[in-house]
Amino acid sequence: MNPDRIVNGACPHDCPDTCALQVHVKGERVVKVVGRQDHPSTHGALCTKVSRYPERTHHAERLLHPMRRVSRKTEPPRFERISWAEALQTIASRFHAIADKQAIQPYSYAGTMGLLQGGSMADRLWNRLGAARLDRTICASAGAEGLNRAYGHRLGMHLRHFADAKLILIWGSNSITSNLHFWTYANQAKRNGAKLVCIDPRRSETAEKCHEHLALRPGTDGALALALMHELIRNDGLDEDYIEQAVEGFEALRERALQWPPERAAEVCGLSAEQIRQLARDYASTPASAIRLNYGVQRVHGGGNAVWLIALLPCLTGAWKHPGGGLLLSSSGWAAPFIQADALERPDLLAGRRPRMVNMSAIGDALLTLNDPPIQALVVYNSNPAAVAPENGKVVRGLQREDLFTVVLEHFMTDTADLADIVLPATTQLEHLDVHRSYGHTDVLINEAAIAPLGEAKPNTQIFRELAAALGFTEPCFQDSDEQLARQAFGPEIDFDLLRAQGFQPLPVPEHPFADGQFPTPSGKAQATHPLHGTPDFLPNREAPGTPLAQRYPLAMISPPARHFLNSSFVNVVSLRAIEKEPVLEMHPDDAAPRGLQDGQMARVFNDRGELLLRVAINGRARPGVVNGLGVWWRKFGVDGKNVNELTGQALTDLGGGATFYDCLVEVEAAAP
Repeated sequence: MNPDRIVNGACPHDCPDTCALQVHVKGERVVKVVGRQDHPSTHGALCTKVSRYPERTHHAERLLHPMRRVSRKTEPPRFERISWAEALQTIASRFHAIADKQAIQPYSYAGTMGLLQGGSMADRLWNRLGAARLDRTICASAGAEGLNRAYGHRLGMHLRHFADAKLILIWGSNSITSNLHFWTYANQAKRNGAKLVCIDPRRSETAEKCHEHLALRPGTDGALALALMHELIRNDGLDEDYIEQAVEGFEALRERALQWPPERAAEVCGLSAEQIRQLARDYASTPASAIRLNYGVQRVHGGGNAVWLIALLPCLTGAWKHPGGGLLLSSSGWAAPFIQADALERPDLLAGRRPRMVNMSAIGDALLTLNDPPIQALVVYNSNPAAVAPENGKVVRGLQREDLFTVVLEHFMTDTADLADIVLPATTQLEHLDVHRSYGHTDVLINEAAIAPLGEAKPNTQIFRELAAALGFTEPCFQDSDEQLARQAFGPEIDFDLLRAQGFQPLPVPEHPFADGQFPTPSGKAQATHPLHGTPDFLPNREAPGTPLAQRYPLAMISPPARHFLNSSFVNVVSLRAIEKEPVLEMHPDDAAPRGLQDGQMARVFNDRGELLLRVAINGRARPGVVNGLGVWWRKFGVDGKNVNELTGQALTDLGGGATFYDCLVEVEAAAP
């Protein structure tokens, strides 16, 4: 079908690739979304999920009108249609009735990564209102803090330089499903003779395509990193000149690493000592060694320290000096100097107030136990906490409070929307303007509205603009249009008109970061020992083998994303859900057999936090002692109306206050007939 027009766009989702899109429109319907051939990292390819975006936008179950609850929250949800005027008046009235505005809690994350629809006007409103702050920790905060401590910011090598590597460690990442365009460069390196090693508890689709797979136990990555350092020190694998020039506090790290011979780490990690030695030999002998680190590593008690340790590895061998050498976890720090956050968010509207901060990774406890004052109103946008937040049985009970006034901005009736008092229809990425940075490459992108909003849906920016008016806020900043916001987003180094004309624009950043040994820290060096926080160390999981809890719950559970979902997005896209079929629990035969479990059997998975039913899959992907509960399914699609986050806990990471999804012990038994 020949389109009437083709519109430049950007993928909004929580993925490092931040793809440049071309949206094909016929009439007022999007008929196809493709990747831009001329964007260096997208190079014309899209994942299966985003290529189905027209199906998501034009879904028969799209929310198109404001809705008000007419059932009790413990009953099957029933809603009635209301006007926008009535919805906004209701919200404003309820907010005005709350004396302490800190009792109003925004809750949002990365349903869109856009600088406009992800914040901007919403941030202005919360600042003017004096609402509670949200510590947005659920995905990446431990890793971000670990990287900050090592390098001074969230920085890394350029994506395209992985093609020049001769050894690539894919650490805690299923790149084929969650970082497709990195995988293209890794494959290019592989064809040119590079060795690929996957370090992951699960034998993922990526692990299957690598030369070697180290299936370590969850939460033991820091021990492995220390053992690699031990071998580098013992076997002359250090670049002493680079360390002298570029690393601060190495002696304390050396002393710590020498306490971790491969035999000790092997016992902790569930690997062989020879696997560790061989990896260290490969890493030391390959100058162009690259590490693609991802956030699975940091979703455990010691996740921040683990990232800090791993980030130091290329500093010890001098890999940063060589084309194709270094590490990438996040490149978002490259964009930070060019983003005018204060212009978008207007923190001056706080006028000196310091509202309390609530950690989103503990929202279940906050909803149930927080006092002085309790949370009286919750506004959810760009997130689905009833599905994605840890220990979500508590989240659901909190959302079921009849005295809690909940507003949800959404595209669909998610698990969270089902528990709202007011549901407001929001536009998808194909219906609004936005601008984006990336945490996987170093371009900024613009997303143009390809079609008009469907039904009565409105962009987040417009919803918060109108809510500000309903609350009586008259500051001129609430009148800024989306184009004005977009022009305010970047500093003068980014020519907005050129960005609009081209669709994307590269940031002016170094081609080979840290090759000169200069890091953005106070000392100008990578920090093996931090002046305030000491030296990184291995911290075991709170819920680990050998702990008293393991006597009752002997299996570690991780919950990586199902291949065709992105967090809880796309779960209701019928064609993608049909591929995934149903929620499963991957098990190793050595764990299934003693429990009398067979492939395809329904199992009860449980711990002290809850229980749920999952279909057993004995498919070669689970290592002994670890089960993989793939997520994040909406609870309503679970066999018993639950998902894996029924079992995950609200304990926080060592650094950054992040969620510990992969620090979770369970037991499994056959489900009752």
